[in-house]
Amino acid sequence: MTSQPPSYLAAIRESYDTVAADYVQLVKEPHELDPLYRAMLAAFADTVRAAGLGTVADLGCGPGRVTAYLAGLGVPVLGIDLSPKMIELARRAHPELTFTVGSMTAPPIGDDSLGGILAFYSTHHTPPDQLPVVFAEFHRTLAPGGQLMLAGHVGDDQLLRPTQAYGGHPVSYESHLLPPDKIATLLAQAGLTLTARLVQEPAEGAKRTHAIFLARKPEHPSAS
Repeated sequence: MTSQPPSYLAAIRESYDTVAADYVQLVKEPHELDPLYRAMLAAFADTVRAAGLGTVADLGCGPGRVTAYLAGLGVPVLGIDLSPKMIELARRAHPELTFTVGSMTAPPIGDDSLGGILAFYSTHHTPPDQLPVVFAEFHRTLAPGGQLMLAGHVGDDQLLRPTQAYGGHPVSYESHLLPPDKIATLLAQAGLTLTARLVQEPAEGAKRTHAIFLARKPEHPSAS
């Protein structure tokens, strides 16, 4: 018998399938992002290109805009998302790239095979007790020396339960806004070495704090 995915994954999938068409209309294009975000994406792209360790996986790629942005920076990249509707939009908009339906909890990727992982606003729907599973998968799939860029909302252990999003569509996912130190600790516990952290306070009129983490998988396992 095939086991059912955790309920939170079903909620994410169903919610983003519901909002997909309006999401594309309402969310900024990568070239419209804050200059700091574009700079961090460029630094990530430079690092993975220089290392030459292989493909980057954009996990939680949505409609593939940031995936395509990385490709435009010369990065070999593919996109994976839980939402079939999002993957359909990504394939339609960027037919030259590879997009696959899949979960960050068990991405369809072999061990030690990725030169990098991008998780761009794609982990905050994961319950904190499940983040070690996700970060362990990051470690498993990255090649030794592979790079991670994780960006998202942070907070003081806040739990948000929106009922509508992206044009008033009903959603059932949760958002977990963790302190940056907690995220850094979980990355370290997964065996990833943090190399940079940027915390950006809310812009005028905005409510949320944002953070970007750059990390790498060590080339040599730590001695036990």
